[in-house]
Amino acid sequence: MTKIFRIATIPLSLNILLNGQLRFLATFSDITAVSGAGFDLDKVAEREGVKIHEISIERKISIFRDFVSLIRLYRYFKKEKPDIIHSITPKAGLLSMIAGKWAGVPIRIHTFTGLIFPYRRGPMRHLLLSMDRVLCWHATHIYPEGQGVKDQLQNFRVTAKPLKVLANGNVNGIDTLHFSPDSVTAEAKQTLRDSLQIKPGDFVFLFVGRLVRDKGIRELVKAFWALEKLLTADPALTGEGSEPDDALSSQAEPRLHIRPKLILVGPLEQHLNPLRKETMALIEKNPNIITTGFQDDVRPYMAISDAFVFPSYREGFPNVVLQAGAMELPAIVTDINGSNEIVHNRQNGLVIPVKDENSLLAAMNEIVRDSNLRSVLTKNLRAEIEEKYSQQKVWEALREEYERLAP
Repeated sequence: MTKIFRIATIPLSLNILLNGQLRFLATFSDITAVSGAGFDLDKVAEREGVKIHEISIERKISIFRDFVSLIRLYRYFKKEKPDIIHSITPKAGLLSMIAGKWAGVPIRIHTFTGLIFPYRRGPMRHLLLSMDRVLCWHATHIYPEGQGVKDQLQNFRVTAKPLKVLANGNVNGIDTLHFSPDSVTAEAKQTLRDSLQIKPGDFVFLFVGRLVRDKGIRELVKAFWALEKLLTADPALTGEGSEPDDALSSQAEPRLHIRPKLILVGPLEQHLNPLRKETMALIEKNPNIITTGFQDDVRPYMAISDAFVFPSYREGFPNVVLQAGAMELPAIVTDINGSNEIVHNRQNGLVIPVKDENSLLAAMNEIVRDSNLRSVLTKNLRAEIEEKYSQQKVWEALREEYERLAP
């Protein structure tokens, strides 16, 4: 059996991004999942039925700790002699590709699930770009998660090595049976609505992801406040006298008797890419903005929602857009890598410019008012996901690639 190590910086990446994939791969290969220790790594071992190995890797740059991790990876590879190592996150990719080359691992694969340096400036951009170039030099094979990531790797001349997008993109595909409207019972939906105080007549917008600045939370929150002014007959619902002083809020339009709600599902990570105090204040003082924290299963939240909004600044190939589309939610996304490969404007969703509050407001307003548009977008998005991004297609493409490369 081909001996393959799948490597990530933190165990959450293996647990969430590769759910089910490692179990599939283990039917024909000897798979070991490598990352820092934690509950998520233990869960991978239990659910996927694969071996695990703990090596702590810092997400932030830390010269001493990174060197320690590098040496531990080198010693582990030298001892275990894997045929293939395959990393999926930036720091794990850099360290494992270097350690793998030093240890003589014949096949060293890295999948770029997104690039950070194009969105940084000054010395940090040059540092991150240099790190990705070093990673690629030590790797034998590079796989961008989507066409947008591939284009960026080429445009910035990160590597001259061949770049290949497996299947149609995305690291794990989507299980369209698991993510379907029928997967959540009516009773479960009602229980969740009751717990969140979602009432009949409420129009629910949903965001799923980390609550950080780069996910477009600032623009989403401000656009939602403005939308309330447009749609809500009762001014008390807007927090009268406390709405943000913004041009968005002054737009005039006949009001409808629709109560908008915004559910934010995901962890607040103020230590990494923090939201500004003003954004946090707008979230906290608006009773129609509901935060839930991280959720193992996002399907119930999608099942009770009317539209999905994902105004991120940058992505590789977002799983959550596939999930929402499979759950038959009309989607509003920004014109970025991955999102614009899944969603095509006015064909199966709405695509808006990045960091554009007014365009976001206009799209949310249109989605609320036009039920026919919602129906068409939803039908087309689900169909495209089933055709191009089914989980089995992605897994089979990866299996074939491993078999082709195996020494």
